[in-house]
Amino acid sequence: MDINLSQCFIAVDDHDKALAFYRDVLGLEVRNDVGFEGMRWVTVGSPSQPGVEIVLEPPAADPNASPADKQAMAELLAKGMLRGVIFSTDDVDATFERIQASGAEVLQEPMDQPYGVRDCAFRDPAGNMLRFNQPRRK
Repeated sequence: MDINLSQCFIAVDDHDKALAFYRDVLGLEVRNDVGFEGMRWVTVGSPSQPGVEIVLEPPAADPNASPADKQAMAELLAKGMLRGVIFSTDDVDATFERIQASGAEVLQEPMDQPYGVRDCAFRDPAGNMLRFNQPRRK
């Protein structure tokens, strides 16, 4: 049996700002941008990983979420308390320079980690933490 990652989700509070970051700054391609059940279904992905998509969706997009749950999720997103993702890159320093030049909030400049990677971290426009790493060169 073979199991592969197909989609993962990142909460965003503004699709247009998210697209400007994920498409224009990170270089991901837009796979879908359509209306769906009164919402907007937006997916992006790396050209080198055609089978993996990131769904950019509002916090608590579940139509069955209560107003209180939606409010709580929006507040957590605004604080940057929701989990982000980790991207791999072949040149973390060049990736850092490109993303920093866009004005994205820097959380950590490139550094060697004791667990075998060189990485850096940013916040996306919605406040999610995104890490970018590469295996340390020997």
